[in-house]
Amino acid sequence: MAQTITEKIFSEHVGKEVYAGEIIRSSIDMVIGNDITTPISIKAFEESGVEKLANPDGFSIVLDHFIPAKDIASANQARISRDFAAKHNLKNFFDEKDMGIEHALLPEKGLVIPGDVIIGADSHTCTHGALGAFSTGMGSTDLAFAMITGGNWFKVPESIKVVFTGKPQKFVTGKDLILEIIRMIGVDGALYKTLEFTGDTIQYLTMDDRFALCNMAIEAGAKSGIVAVDDITREFLADKDLRDTPKEHYSDEDATYCEVLEIDVANLEPVIAYPFLPENGHPLSQAVKDHIKIDQVFVGSCTNGRLSDLKVASEILNGKKLASHVRMIVTPGTQKILREANHLGYIDILVDAGAVVSNPTCGACLGGYMGILGDNEVCISTTNRNFVGRMGSRTSKVYLSNSAVAAASGISGYITDPASL
Repeated sequence: MAQTITEKIFSEHVGKEVYAGEIIRSSIDMVIGNDITTPISIKAFEESGVEKLANPDGFSIVLDHFIPAKDIASANQARISRDFAAKHNLKNFFDEKDMGIEHALLPEKGLVIPGDVIIGADSHTCTHGALGAFSTGMGSTDLAFAMITGGNWFKVPESIKVVFTGKPQKFVTGKDLILEIIRMIGVDGALYKTLEFTGDTIQYLTMDDRFALCNMAIEAGAKSGIVAVDDITREFLADKDLRDTPKEHYSDEDATYCEVLEIDVANLEPVIAYPFLPENGHPLSQAVKDHIKIDQVFVGSCTNGRLSDLKVASEILNGKKLASHVRMIVTPGTQKILREANHLGYIDILVDAGAVVSNPTCGACLGGYMGILGDNEVCISTTNRNFVGRMGSRTSKVYLSNSAVAAASGISGYITDPASL
């Protein structure tokens, strides 16, 4: 019987053919925790009486939300993970010495690979589906169960096939493609389903585009997002010290899908998600007409903090200055990205334009630190959520965009089409 890529990945892990709707117990290749969620998992692990991790090399802790610590509470929170990592001689532990946002850092390290089953106590764990893996967010106690047993229970999700056709226009990115999907089906349109991204457009999407695409699958309610391996994936992996041998899976042509979405990318313009939901998408031309004044620009996060984001922002801001009433915060996804951006001259251009560059952190995205919005302030952000109070005050507003639009908007002080500059 024909299978989707997701069904094939689970079948390989279970040792028999499985299909959407089945409840299965699967082994897990990589379990991911961070400084916010892992302490709860550690407590549950230790209360179980188990003394050893089931798969220590398949467990990663990345301190990325409030690191360097923003206050005493976050310092104490991080200490729990540090002590646990030292006690278990954890190989894959990352803090200030080799820091990054988890969903940018682990692919960079070769720790998540095609064919994996991956879970993380962070909703945007679905990012790793860009590498042809099944990757999803779960709760902290689910993480603890995986730490103890090396596996977990899953309901094999149905798949929605998304068929992209055409070559994207300039300044249209993976971020715009996923915002368009969310606009079409809503924030619960793919509830507990896999969004499988296909079509001839995929050949034009860089890995950075694909990471952004899969990252926001959860914003449509999806359990996971996935893109099958191709030459672009293989090129990305070529210089990595991979944790294991990749396993490439592909959907059968006659696989069963619960829904098929078709999107003509060639006619798509950048999408702006207005407050207060990612589904509130509007074409950039409409946002320009609406003359939306901004106070802050944010370029970064696990969605758009990669080298290509810093590159396009620096190209747009080169030789220009931010509007006098605008501040701009740039957060590279990892230290490696920061170093490469510095080497290529992107950082100097951004700083000369008036931006401030922070350490890799999730802080601003979740309204934790490094970019909190005050009362009634407006931010155009490359992050993934724009809920009420997401980045600070409950009266603030967040508009989601790609990095080119965000940078261009910083120059004029209003949401702006980068093609107009």
